[in-house]
Amino acid sequence: MASNAPTPRPRRADAERNAAAIVDAGLDCFLADPQASMAAIARAAGVSRVTLYSHFATREALLDAAFDRAAAEAAAALADGGDLAWLVRTSWRLLDRHSAVFAAVSAAFPPEQLRERHDRILAPVRRLIVRGQEVGEVRSDLSADWLVTVVYSLVHAAAAEVQAGRLDAAEAPDVLTSTVLAAVRG
Repeated sequence: MASNAPTPRPRRADAERNAAAIVDAGLDCFLADPQASMAAIARAAGVSRVTLYSHFATREALLDAAFDRAAAEAAAALADGGDLAWLVRTSWRLLDRHSAVFAAVSAAFPPEQLRERHDRILAPVRRLIVRGQEVGEVRSDLSADWLVTVVYSLVHAAAAEVQAGRLDAAEAPDVLTSTVLAAVRG
């Protein structure tokens, strides 16, 4: 049975470039100001607001795309490997770099959507925990999934403490690494 629905045309190269420029500008703007306006992002991207809205109908859609870009960067950086201490420090550096985007996303999206987006970032954490459990370096009295949640929660708790001024940003990587390792090694 033949369909009368038109086949979608591929995006033109300039449209792809505009969309990428908007996401780049969105990420930069959200990093500078989690409440950045669509008008400010359009200016930063060098496009009109009409062009911006043709690619991203809402601020939330653009914020979602910027968060997706930040998550993809983080997942790529964490995929390189290393031990758990390296992974915690790298996670901290990435979260610290993208903290303003995370703050904006946290205000706009429900926790289950945030956690779902973190799954690809957390996959290397889970692999290291499972591997550590198999060789006896990580506690096995708790499930790997729970230990991943502990790591996730501690990284974000450290970010909140830094933002609140209760933890010095320069000390955070050492404090966080020490806390995570103590929690997962038991």
